[in-house]
Amino acid sequence: MKPETEMSNKRTCLYDRHVSLGAKISPFGGFDMPIQYSDIISEHKAVRNNCGVFDVSHMGEITISGPDAERYVQYIFTNDIENAPIGKIYYGMMLYPDGGVVDDLLVYQYEPEKYMLVVNASNMEKDWNWCVSHNTEGAELENSSDNIAQLAIQGPKAISVLQKLTDIDLATIPYYTFKVGTFASEENVIISNTGYTGAGGFELYFYPSAADSIWKAIFEAGEEYGIKPIGLGARDTLRLEMGFCLYGNDLDDTTSPIEAGLGWITKFVEGKDFVNRPMLEKQKAEGVTRKLVGFEMVDRGIPRHGYELVNAEGEQVGVVTSGTMSPVLKKGIGMGYVKPEFAKAGTDIFIKVRNKNLKAQVVKAPFRK
Repeated sequence: MKPETEMSNKRTCLYDRHVSLGAKISPFGGFDMPIQYSDIISEHKAVRNNCGVFDVSHMGEITISGPDAERYVQYIFTNDIENAPIGKIYYGMMLYPDGGVVDDLLVYQYEPEKYMLVVNASNMEKDWNWCVSHNTEGAELENSSDNIAQLAIQGPKAISVLQKLTDIDLATIPYYTFKVGTFASEENVIISNTGYTGAGGFELYFYPSAADSIWKAIFEAGEEYGIKPIGLGARDTLRLEMGFCLYGNDLDDTTSPIEAGLGWITKFVEGKDFVNRPMLEKQKAEGVTRKLVGFEMVDRGIPRHGYELVNAEGEQVGVVTSGTMSPVLKKGIGMGYVKPEFAKAGTDIFIKVRNKNLKAQVVKAPFRK
């Protein structure tokens, strides 16, 4: 009998390539995914300094179309997409009626009356059910996840590598916009100036049948730049250095965008009655009981998800949601929710590690300036 992970987890269309490259494979978001190929620190530095490629085909995609598509997305999504130009991308959230976060996601204005939602792999089924059950506008919904593969090519050299493979001038694609065209001789590729690393670069969406040829073309084009395949381990350390939230850690069904410091993607514009707007307006006006902050370790130690945050007297004031050893800063960094009076940059807090209280200081993200 096969181990449970082999039976229950999906695999991306590039799984065999990861195995042939010697990747360490582990379950993530319902998929068997490459966590690292060499080691997390060298992969992290490769993206910061040169260029790295992530297989993120596990991400989910939902297509929304029809004459009522815009009104529907405006209802389920916190950001404001009214009259969005074709090629624009928005970051935002779907919320529960009580204020918790269903998921954080990207919305692509793909065509008039057509949007693509890009959601977290671990939330795909939940998000799909949420979208279907809240489709009061009669929009047309399609779960496109199995028909779309995705690669993230990140790092300062990414644009030089990718420009070899397309006639589209990549310098004309501003941050959080995209174009559709031919890439590595494959048609209808979405070339998106987005990423989860803070290192610059692009994300490509294409048909799974093109995955192998696109992967091969990218690595041939990037050879002179020292391009490397990168696992999800370095993806996590890279996003954490930037202070980017991870669903399941920093966001979940108990947190609100206001608590998470994401009021900038929560648009209280006239006529936009998104799910749970009144409660969030109340939070914005009256304040919250906890705030998400970034912190750097002063004492030696690595903060981990779930560790208690305490004050100088040892009284709990919060909890760590994400933590790691920063490969660039060479010190422990983390994020966590604290009482508002401990949220100001420069405030000393302590992480409870095996009954020791290790000193840390609240800092403004990103950690890597």
